Amino acid sequence: MSDQVVTRFAPSPTGFLHIGGARTALFNWLYARGRGGKFLLRIEDTDRERSTPEATAAILQGMEWLGLDHDGEVISQFEGADRHAEVAHQLLAEGKAYKCFSTQDEISAFREQAREEGKSTLFQSPWRDADPASHPDLPFVVRIKAPKEGSTVIRDQVQGDVTIRNDQLDDMVLLRSDGTPVYMLAVVVDDHDMGVTHVIRGDDHLNNAARQMMIYEAMGWDVPIWAHIPLIHGPDGKKLSKRHGALGAQEYQAMGYPAAGMRNYLARLGWSHGDDEFFTDEQAREWFDLDGIGKSPARFDLKKLENLCGQHIAISNDAALRKEIAGYLAAADLPALTETQSGDLVRAMYCLKDRARTFPELLEKAHFVLTSRPIDPDEKAKKALDSVSDGILKELTPQLQNVSWTRSELEEALNSFAEAKGLKFGKLAGPLRAALAGRAVTPSVFDMMLVLGREESLARLSDAAT
Repeated sequence: MSDQVVTRFAPSPTGFLHIGGARTALFNWLYARGRGGKFLLRIEDTDRERSTPEATAAILQGMEWLGLDHDGEVISQFEGADRHAEVAHQLLAEGKAYKCFSTQDEISAFREQAREEGKSTLFQSPWRDADPASHPDLPFVVRIKAPKEGSTVIRDQVQGDVTIRNDQLDDMVLLRSDGTPVYMLAVVVDDHDMGVTHVIRGDDHLNNAARQMMIYEAMGWDVPIWAHIPLIHGPDGKKLSKRHGALGAQEYQAMGYPAAGMRNYLARLGWSHGDDEFFTDEQAREWFDLDGIGKSPARFDLKKLENLCGQHIAISNDAALRKEIAGYLAAADLPALTETQSGDLVRAMYCLKDRARTFPELLEKAHFVLTSRPIDPDEKAKKALDSVSDGILKELTPQLQNVSWTRSELEEALNSFAEAKGLKFGKLAGPLRAALAGRAVTPSVFDMMLVLGREESLARLSDAAT
């Protein structure tokens, strides 16, 4: 086996990239990237009826959004069908596989009789050791000769050693009667040919490992290192479903979650590094290891996701945030920002990103700089603009004409005005928020005035006071 770590993500293109798949991809990406290895992508598109180009595109887009770059070309499993069949024919020629002419009716009858007699229903083909001279000129499948005695041990990095008695393994079909290879064969041949050293996948594939090991051993190939990770459950402990939020990765992008926050959260779903909850990509790549993966199913929790996303927004580079927000708006099918709005958003970012957990929250806080006069206040803001506040704004606006437009000067001027009126500053802030932003919840009044500048701020205050 190669000294270089090679991992792979191998989704079936029958739907979007769901959260469980995204986490599997992330674990493989982190493990390879943290060790200078390769992370490969294979689309398991052998199910021609269910596989669609649209689903493949959705998987690729989901991975691109999550920032999970892969090495080399995307590999199509279907295109390797001839190579997969070649391996089955090699095993046939070496006597490690055989032609089975049993019909479905005969297999069903065997199982029915076994049930009646209280025996194992594992099909025992009468063709396993038959003389080739006795073979009829009829359709056949190719089956591997499973070991009959002893046991197979799956040495798993997460589950520990898992022992399966060989008498529980059937002579698995490798080629169907039409000569096409089955999925189980294709996976092994592809993983071998791609040089995969570590197979990190959901524990719903654990039983497949024992059957796949039969092919590795029959071919004399190195068995990869297995790591079967527990599935993700909802907050109620049941298998994650759509009602829990088991959406496609792109739907989370359209809901406005930043990719860095999603990566952080998905990494913590089933893996831990001490008590660390929040970490950067660089730390994740450095820390991630298979021994940190737990054996119990992780629970998906939107509140934790939002909390981590908020922390990542707060530390993000402003220009990078602007770019990701543009991606969010496109994914959510919302109007793009104009060049002016985009520039204004970056200028205001310092007072927007500290408490926003998602991009919709951030853009709502940014409403003051993205909107233009005349300001149209929402219902809550309208309540702050009554006749009393109109009078206050009329009196205040001229006093701000000659103030130096710095935070300290504005703070002093507004606080002095409130004190002179016998008001607490909060009573003055409400009308100011409504006038400047048309919203009741905004960044601080001082931040808005500094971002908008003297001319625009005074114009908005004058508008509200008329």
